[in-house]
Amino acid sequence: MNGFSKDFLWGGATAANQYEGGYISGGKGLSTLDAITGGSHTSPRMITYKTVEGDIKKTNRNDSLPEGAVGYIDPNTYYPSHVATDFYGHYKEDIKLFSKMGFKCFRMSLNWSRIAPNGTKDLNEEGLKFYDDVFDELLKYGIEPVVTINHFDIPMYLADTLDGWSSRDVIDYFVFFCETIFKRYKNKVKYWMTFNEINFLRSWTQIGIHNNDDRTKYQAAHHLFVASAKAVKIGHEINPDFKIGMMVAYIPSYPMTCKPEDVMEALTFNREKEFYMDVQCKGYYPAHKIKEFERKGVVIKKEIGDDEIIKEGTVDYIGFSYYMSTVSSTDPNVQRTGGNQVTACKNPYLEVSDWGWAVDPLGLRISLCQIYDRYNLPLFIVENGFGAVDKIEEDGTIKDDYRIDYFKKHILAMRDAVQLDGVDLIGYTPWGCIDLVSAGTGEMKKRYGFIYVDMDDTGNGTLKRIKKNSFEWYREVIASNGSCLD
Repeated sequence: MNGFSKDFLWGGATAANQYEGGYISGGKGLSTLDAITGGSHTSPRMITYKTVEGDIKKTNRNDSLPEGAVGYIDPNTYYPSHVATDFYGHYKEDIKLFSKMGFKCFRMSLNWSRIAPNGTKDLNEEGLKFYDDVFDELLKYGIEPVVTINHFDIPMYLADTLDGWSSRDVIDYFVFFCETIFKRYKNKVKYWMTFNEINFLRSWTQIGIHNNDDRTKYQAAHHLFVASAKAVKIGHEINPDFKIGMMVAYIPSYPMTCKPEDVMEALTFNREKEFYMDVQCKGYYPAHKIKEFERKGVVIKKEIGDDEIIKEGTVDYIGFSYYMSTVSSTDPNVQRTGGNQVTACKNPYLEVSDWGWAVDPLGLRISLCQIYDRYNLPLFIVENGFGAVDKIEEDGTIKDDYRIDYFKKHILAMRDAVQLDGVDLIGYTPWGCIDLVSAGTGEMKKRYGFIYVDMDDTGNGTLKRIKKNSFEWYREVIASNGSCLD
């Protein structure tokens, strides 16, 4: 039986706001994520400065900001995105390590406010040049860039002045941004994704909206759909060889029991993520969502031609994250556990991570089958990983056998989906291939990488890079195209 294709894209994944750092270096403007503190799984992250209509309290001025920069921060507070794990200053070293692991691709995101400091049509050449240099370094080692255009943030200016994606005007700014990068990098980047985990884009930090009611959230989602569709069309015009996908957080939910009410509860849970996939892959709003809007009194304001734009701008492939599964139950007393931005019900048949996330390798195969059967588009697992506390031993090694076990089981499950179920799978990029800041908790001790970075939860550390045991293991998996797992 055939295993993974000979051109299968093995690699790793990161996000600019969790990894890049250099938050005001090289002409970069502020993004909403630059306002978020660190935290933990017991202490939530906080927004310690938040501008509304450009009005910022004049206390806690950060005198280290360059002249002309906008923003006030608390000098006694730690903001993880400001340094993160400093890809900005270490990209050559890190890419060299990726090449030693044998990466065929590297998933990264662009920082919108590095290229367009305010998110508008004023561009920063130094920011554009930085990504030129990064792509050149990747290509030097034969590593294919896989680029998420917008990953969980928005330029602060657009949040302040336009209320983020609730404003139709942001569509034009985003499309201009896409056109700029498509033209600039048309010979360097082939694989793109418009928005990261679009089904989770619902807050001020992620899309710049100040109200979190259903009408505002779904109006913003409509603007995201139109912007993505326009970007797909423009991208294909600029380079017909572009592969432009969407990205969704895929968390399958099983019914807790065969009780019909539990089955319906699971169907309702799964429909929420499928809604975002239906619009971007099928090109229209599903009937069940239209009925839900009617019940809730949510009226989406559309301009003439929006439905045609969405229909004509469907994606080439589906990128998705998979970390865990959950279960659905109508029993209010069912036990709860941790989850990837969801309140999850505990599955009694599964173990959980230290952060309470269910570990379900077979769920990855189930997810691949469900998505492929529904959409019949190529799939790309662009996030999958295991957050854990890693310890440096006295001899300097990091024995993360728990991570190796997690990845081995998940890779075998996705191989079964390819070999036994016929799923068309493009590639696999484990999340946080190098240690970075946790998006949910803002901490460093929740580590995912094959490469350890010396940085703690308060921003102290040397930023030294150290290979974990999983580094060599993953190198062998890539070199053998997965056959070493036999």
